Amino acid sequence: MPHDYLTQLIQKNDTKIVLLVIDGVGGTPFTPGGPTALEAAQTPTLDKLAAEGCLGQTIPIRRGITPGSGPAHLALFGYEPLEFAVGRGALSAAGVGLPVKAGDVAARGNLCTLDADGNVTDRRAGRISHADAAPIVEILNSVQIPGVEVEVRQVKEYRFVVTMRGEGLSPELADTDPQATGVPPLLPVKAADPKAERTAQLYQQWIEKAFEALANQPRANGFNLRGFATDPGFPSYEEAYQLRAACVAVYPMYKGVSRLVGMDVIEFDGTHPDEEFAVVKDLWEDYDFFFTHIKKTDSYGEDGNFEGKVKVIEEVDAAIPDLMALEPDVLIVTGDHSTPAAMKSHSWHEVPLLLWARKNIRPDLETEFGDRVCARGGLGTIPATDIMPLALAHTGRLKKYGA
Repeated sequence: MPHDYLTQLIQKNDTKIVLLVIDGVGGTPFTPGGPTALEAAQTPTLDKLAAEGCLGQTIPIRRGITPGSGPAHLALFGYEPLEFAVGRGALSAAGVGLPVKAGDVAARGNLCTLDADGNVTDRRAGRISHADAAPIVEILNSVQIPGVEVEVRQVKEYRFVVTMRGEGLSPELADTDPQATGVPPLLPVKAADPKAERTAQLYQQWIEKAFEALANQPRANGFNLRGFATDPGFPSYEEAYQLRAACVAVYPMYKGVSRLVGMDVIEFDGTHPDEEFAVVKDLWEDYDFFFTHIKKTDSYGEDGNFEGKVKVIEEVDAAIPDLMALEPDVLIVTGDHSTPAAMKSHSWHEVPLLLWARKNIRPDLETEFGDRVCARGGLGTIPATDIMPLALAHTGRLKKYGA
């Protein structure tokens, strides 16, 4: 159970908590002496909330550790990421609603392009479109081997997930993706534990048949696999916090991690912040906790597109009044990790944090929301796992500890 010490303290009430995650929002100056993307953005709404609330910064995993999106979100949800580990296969499967029960083994896959020698020339098959990749994924879904059931489902564009079901399977398999071009797309499947030998053999059989099935494809004629995993069996938000929780996110990965902690994942059309916030409005009476996720800040950061990241932050800021009109009791604005455009990748840098509460907030002296301002905010530098206890406390959902 995340934060076991909270169990005896939690009490229900009618308050509402919004966790707004601007993915990869933290950054570094794009040019020496310049601002970060968050500092360069014009954010009058976030600055007002910063003046009324309290700022700080979070460490997703540990100092100096660059986090993946899965463990970083688990930390935001209050699950210690070094204890509650989950493989990418299980995350991807959960993200598209593909059941992965204890004993099943799922892996995340990418379609790729191979040359005549069977070596990778493009790890993403030229970023093949979702529509063009769909029939190729269906070819993979038709590939079966004796003794197990295999199900393949498209995640997004060139990405897919493959799940194997049967008796005596184990996810203890070494990653097969060499993550390079000019080499074969897959290393041999090897068991990382003797109990996984049969599973390794079965996956190897399926891979060989699947490659035969794709041999005549002109573009996506191969694939790679990584992140073999099974259902981690996490306690749900209802069990851990007595919260009815909803996830409003566009990308499957974030839907997946939300499903794994028992949130209801809301399907909707739209990708813009104001479209996501309109979904929150429609659900307002049905839930206590709303996880709302903005992806494009991270995407632009990974592309090295500083101005694009700035623009998305400004779009979020312009839409936040729609959230505030719902009168949440607590609004938390942060990221899962930092994605500096100058680095074109996730990074280990601390993540800006804004805590706004309708009651019982102790504002600090800061009046704007920015990376370096957050570093001197009243909340200090805290583990990301501390966000949920702070949210619960500011909504009156925690009783006093001890006499």
